[in-house]
Amino acid sequence: MWGGGKQKPEKVDTLIGQQTELRGDVVFSGGLHVDGKIKGSVIAEEGGPAVLVLSEHGMIEGEIRVPYIVVNGVVIGDIHVQETAELAPQARVTGNVYYNRIEMSMGAEVNGNLVHLEEPAKERDVVTSPGVRELASEAES
Repeated sequence: MWGGGKQKPEKVDTLIGQQTELRGDVVFSGGLHVDGKIKGSVIAEEGGPAVLVLSEHGMIEGEIRVPYIVVNGVVIGDIHVQETAELAPQARVTGNVYYNRIEMSMGAEVNGNLVHLEEPAKERDVVTSPGVRELASEAES
C-alpha cells in the first residue's frame, strides 16, 4: 500500500485476551494482538519484523516502541513507530505519536502531538565520471 519499503508481518504470535491485565513491560517480536489491558511499556525487539495491533477492546498505559502499529483502542502514553502507524476509527491516544508514515481514519483521536520522523539517509550509487561509481547519501543531493 505504501510502495517500496519493508512489509509488516501479518501473523499473530501472541494474543492478550480481553479479560487479561498485564502489569509490567512487554518485549515482543512478530505479531502481538492486544484485546486486554497492559500497564507498562510495550517494546518490539530490535532487528526483527514486529507489529502491534490494539483492538477496540484493548488499552495500553505506557510507552510504545514498534516498527508497525494498528490502534483501534485506548493508549495513554507516547507511541514511537519506526515505519507505519495506522489509527483506526475507535483509536483514542493521549500522548504524542512519533511516526514515519501514518494513516488516520475518521473518528480517531490524538490528544497530543503528531511528530513526523525523517527517514535516515540511504546510500545510493552515483556515477561521477565514466566508469567511476561512488556511494552518496540522499541527504547530500
